[in-house]
Amino acid sequence: MLRAHARAGYHSRTVELTPDQGRLLLDAARAVIIGKVRGEDRAPSAILPSAPPARTDDPVFAQPAGCFVSLHDALTHRLRGCVGRIEADRPLLEAVRSSARSVLRDPRFDDDPVQPHELEQIELEISVLDAPKPCPSIAQYQPLRDGIIVHCAGRTGLFLPQVARETGWSREQLLARLCSEKMGLPADAWQDEDAKLETFSTVILGPERLIQNETHLFLDDARPVPSPGTPGEG
Repeated sequence: MLRAHARAGYHSRTVELTPDQGRLLLDAARAVIIGKVRGEDRAPSAILPSAPPARTDDPVFAQPAGCFVSLHDALTHRLRGCVGRIEADRPLLEAVRSSARSVLRDPRFDDDPVQPHELEQIELEISVLDAPKPCPSIAQYQPLRDGIIVHCAGRTGLFLPQVARETGWSREQLLARLCSEKMGLPADAWQDEDAKLETFSTVILGPERLIQNETHLFLDDARPVPSPGTPGEG
């Protein structure tokens, strides 16, 4: 098993995924997103890669986990949605599907939702969250490795570790922007006496294009995933 965001396998302190398990989670999210954008009424068909799939009844998918689903324009890297849950209060596969539905309702894009013609240039990424742990000192926060959560004034905000990797911001810059831009608080609110910091690690799946080839598959909740190249039953 390799490091969390390596492509050959995925793990964090409490979540371990094989390549096939990671593939199924990406495909489950892909199926939901493409189906919703296209307005399909039933469990959606997704254009999927041809890697051998895991089974939806694999016990790993029943583990509770928090997760976020992110969408970016592959050409400009412009964010098109990022939504998820910190709490590990749902089984992993259910959490991924729920976040995939919610990412299309990201309120930041109410006036500019993802359209069907965009699907071929959208990239999908899933971040499976490890259990947060207290961060009593900012020095313990390693931005290139850790995600960060701030609890303050009855509000909670989060940055995934990808934010630090993409922006190069320092710890202080990340915390200041998290408070001001995502939590609606003063930039230095993270230093308040009642503020609480937590860090977490992630298993990163993707990024990869939503539409990759012409293999179609149905990913229903109660149905094991068929063999590669075999369409799901209608």
